[in-house]
Amino acid sequence: MPATIMYGNVLANEMRENIKEDVNVLIDSDIHPKLTVLIIGENPASKTYVRMKQKACHKVGIASQVIELNENISEDELLEQINKLNEDNTVHGILVQLPLPNHINEKRVLEYIDPVKDVDGFHPINIGRMQIGHDSLVPCTPLGIMKLLEYYQVDLSGKHAVVVGRSNIVGKPVGQLLLNQDATVTYCHSKTEQLSKITRQADLLIVATGKAATIKAQDVKEGAVVIDVGNTFLDDGRVVGDVDFEAVKDKVQKITPVPKGVGPMTITMLLHNTVKVAKSFI
Repeated sequence: MPATIMYGNVLANEMRENIKEDVNVLIDSDIHPKLTVLIIGENPASKTYVRMKQKACHKVGIASQVIELNENISEDELLEQINKLNEDNTVHGILVQLPLPNHINEKRVLEYIDPVKDVDGFHPINIGRMQIGHDSLVPCTPLGIMKLLEYYQVDLSGKHAVVVGRSNIVGKPVGQLLLNQDATVTYCHSKTEQLSKITRQADLLIVATGKAATIKAQDVKEGAVVIDVGNTFLDDGRVVGDVDFEAVKDKVQKITPVPKGVGPMTITMLLHNTVKVAKSFI
């Protein structure tokens, strides 16, 4: 039986329609959901991501503000900007577009955002609340993965989930969310020995390495579910994931494509988190 292709764009479109309805209800209550993005410097990829976020906000009725700051801005000046947004009751979500210039301490900046408005879910308070299973703002890509698994009816309880990648943005939080859903979780990373031996044991394999085609057919268990978080642009214009999709798809039960897989869910969860914060202002 051919694998089920887990299209994130299908679920993302459904969720965005529901988010649009929630936004209309909030506006009727005189609460106008607003996301403010701070972007520092002229990084082309960052500018593209910010435009995508603006466009998505516009489509569901969320007000979108972009504050463009000079690459030479001091750390204290950036923190002053964030503090103004923390205190502005018309702003529900604050996002600092990464990466930051080398002279700015990313950890300090992310911790300065009010955790109530931390729609990226990166603040230590939100990470800590997620860790112990309390309600919190959850990082967007891991939350999107969990929504996808739920939508495609992937049973997690008691299953062996292997996460390849240990970033604070994807790998670590998604592993914790899986653990919260009673999966047995193994983390792998660049220092892991005999990686293939471990990935072949996975009922659910989540790959977030940022390296194209890290996972081949021989690295995957027959009938597994595979989530590919990768997004690499090749010289010929194609976008590919961390999994060799064509080689793997005939061996597994379910798999996400790249593009149209996890990617559309990430921005959708940003909209979801912004509306969640706005609802708390009622």
